[in-house]
Amino acid sequence: MLIRATWTLAVAETVLLPRAYSLELSKTLHQQLGLTVGEEAIPSTSFSGIVGRCSRSGDFLAFHPGERYQLSLSGLQERSAKAIANWDLDPNLELFGTKFEVSNREDDTSSYPALYTTLVANEPEPRKQFDLEFPQPTAFAQDRLHLPLPVPALMFRSWLERWNHFAPVYLGGNELIDYLSSAIALRKHRLQTRPFRLQQGTVNGFIGNVSLTALSRTEPLLANVAHLLVAYAPFAGTGIKTRLGMGYTLVNGEE
Repeated sequence: MLIRATWTLAVAETVLLPRAYSLELSKTLHQQLGLTVGEEAIPSTSFSGIVGRCSRSGDFLAFHPGERYQLSLSGLQERSAKAIANWDLDPNLELFGTKFEVSNREDDTSSYPALYTTLVANEPEPRKQFDLEFPQPTAFAQDRLHLPLPVPALMFRSWLERWNHFAPVYLGGNELIDYLSSAIALRKHRLQTRPFRLQQGTVNGFIGNVSLTALSRTEPLLANVAHLLVAYAPFAGTGIKTRLGMGYTLVNGEE
């Protein structure tokens, strides 16, 4: 089972949160779900943080009345997905003495077999272009460094690692990544660099829009595997610290 639950948030008056609020909010929501944080080598949940227009002032973020915000939680395996499916946010989300009004839950659900059957086993006509949006800072670990760039090989490796860990269907390893990195190219992007504040330190990530394209020589089967991994990205997130609010990923044009 796979689920991504998304709630709409609003505030009655301007709300200030510490820029490092996301860690505390993630811990709070996982505790309510009965799920632990930090004990899994590969996290079985992903979290969007609070997505929407806010202003920055020093160590605080300001959320404004009249704006609509979103918060998403995804479950990548049976236990976490069921916990999210059977739980809902309180109508008033309280954090650091502030309050968000919660409404309009929407669920996007699927399963690993369903995604694999629809996008690979049924041999559909391969897609040539994939349009992704990254509303929250996204980065990749490289040794002791963090790379805030949408390198196709790193994006596919991130999704494939989670897929192979949780799915009953193994897709491949380094050879698949090597092939996809030579067959799926970064076509265009509109990006900004934005810091993601943690309680100790900051990670720089990219936000914005990215288009990937399958080159004409790409084998149809592997182009469909690429499509499968892209379709999995909104559940899994992209890159590092996806449980804490980084790497939230949307795919445009998916049915």
